[in-house]
Amino acid sequence: MNNKTIEQTEAIIVDEFSLFDSWDDKYEYIIDLGKKLAPLPDEFKTEENKVKGCQSTVWLTADYTDGKVYYRAESDAVIVKGLISMLIRVLSGHTPDEIMNAKMDFINKIGMTSHLAQTRSNGLLAMVRQMKHYALAFKAKEGL
Repeated sequence: MNNKTIEQTEAIIVDEFSLFDSWDDKYEYIIDLGKKLAPLPDEFKTEENKVKGCQSTVWLTADYTDGKVYYRAESDAVIVKGLISMLIRVLSGHTPDEIMNAKMDFINKIGMTSHLAQTRSNGLLAMVRQMKHYALAFKAKEGL
């Protein structure tokens, strides 16, 4: 259960990344995060769940329970899998409003946008956009 705010989780991730001196170490950490991501069952690996705008294949799905959004995802690329696991850690378990209003500052604070290739950076933004889109859809469905 997520009882931290989005901003608190972002701050924790920024702190974790500050422990590493080199980008090689940071990438290694991101890959490790991806390895810990629970596998996505095959029935969710559909065209409909693919994130558009990602160079790698990323499947993303969301459930809405008790007013909160919970994400699950998988990617065929180890770095991307780590990136999506960080996004899930930050956004999962929050209300649609909290998710839609999340600034996602940690991405810049850890230097991610400047160290990713342009295509990966675009993919990261596409994943964030898709996660916010799910939140908006759940909100609309509930008529909140």
